[in-house]
Amino acid sequence: MAVATISDEDFDTNNDDRYLEFFCLIWLDDNINAKETRDTEQNLRSIINNLKKFQDVTKCQEFIERRSQNDRLILIVSGQLERKIIPCIHQIRQVISVYVYCMNKKSNEAWACKFAKVKGVEIDLDKLVSRIKTDHKIQKKVEEPLSINIFTASADSGTSTMEVNGEFVFSQILINCLLRLKATQLDTKELINHCKNEYEGNQIELSNISEFQQDYSPKKVLRWYTRESFFYKTLNAALHTQNIHLLFLFRSFISDLHQQL
Repeated sequence: MAVATISDEDFDTNNDDRYLEFFCLIWLDDNINAKETRDTEQNLRSIINNLKKFQDVTKCQEFIERRSQNDRLILIVSGQLERKIIPCIHQIRQVISVYVYCMNKKSNEAWACKFAKVKGVEIDLDKLVSRIKTDHKIQKKVEEPLSINIFTASADSGTSTMEVNGEFVFSQILINCLLRLKATQLDTKELINHCKNEYEGNQIELSNISEFQQDYSPKKVLRWYTRESFFYKTLNAALHTQNIHLLFLFRSFISDLHQQL
């Protein structure tokens, strides 16, 4: 089964504009393409779809340094390479957590304890994935925008725009404009195709997309928005990055949310 990941041989920062989520998993390991990691890749993509693989430390560091300020990066690194990469990227704001996969837990924990962003050192891949999944639930609450506030904020609340965050004001104005635009089936079709391309190889999310196509109705929008799936991830990422084109394609569902809240 093909997995839509990018190795260091395919490194090209311009390709990353197409990604619909602002969380990104980066896996640095000189044995990254070993057969035993294939299932782990699928499990990781069920948490964060955007997974990048590197075998070369320099190219991995270059990739991290060129990320947008809006990106949030989670790094998995082998015990063999941690000492080469962690000191170089630890102060970069976009890097929010680091996990070490190694053979000698005690030794690597002793070295990594001086780096606050190192959240776990594991010798078992299943435990590593479980730790990342648990931590990511907290990360999302911290990093993702308060989208519900954007959908429900009243233009007549009496709060001066000088008293609130400028990004919030921009998002609210954009949402208000989108609510006035009539959506078409062609826009919805384009959005679904975007999502299918983005989640290629991610069987869990492709199944969610198929279910969404068959099951969605305006009355079910809150169920879909509060469900851990592509719909919630991509809409929140579009708001976070102020991706106007993607929000334009989402406008019928944004209208449904506005009506339900």
